[in-house]
Amino acid sequence: MRSPEPQLRIAFLCTGNSCRSQMAEGWARALRGSWIDAWSAGTRPQGLNRLAVRAMQEAGVDISMHSSKRMEDVPEPIDLVVTVCDAARESCPVAVGLPSIHARFDDPPHLARGARTDDEAMPHYRRVRDEIRAFVESMPSDGSRAVMMEWAGRARTVVERRS
Repeated sequence: MRSPEPQLRIAFLCTGNSCRSQMAEGWARALRGSWIDAWSAGTRPQGLNRLAVRAMQEAGVDISMHSSKRMEDVPEPIDLVVTVCDAARESCPVAVGLPSIHARFDDPPHLARGARTDDEAMPHYRRVRDEIRAFVESMPSDGSRAVMMEWAGRARTVVERRS
């Protein structure tokens, strides 16, 4: 009888590790936690965004205990790095040499900067939360490292066509 493969470690990376990468980690743990060991990190961690926490809570995923981390805080080995913002894609030397894909998502705090209230800001957070969920749902629901790398190759092609 074959022993099960270890969980794949995926690091979602953005600049502040406050919003998008935290949402991605939350969704990956909630939707693919049986075979993905999800982490998030930032090139310049800024602390957890309270409206990201609120948006995820509305969807039934609690990220309130997450904390902002640097890439160095993610345990190795890392099987795949997913950059979720352009700045992280351009400025992350840690990801060099690691399998990686870029899945760009809008920055909710930037989109909501003109909002006068949290309620005015929340539609931006909800939209990006739902886009990140759809991205995570596109990941294989089970399988091996080979299955994930095959998916990553296809995802990379689709993302590059979108950019």
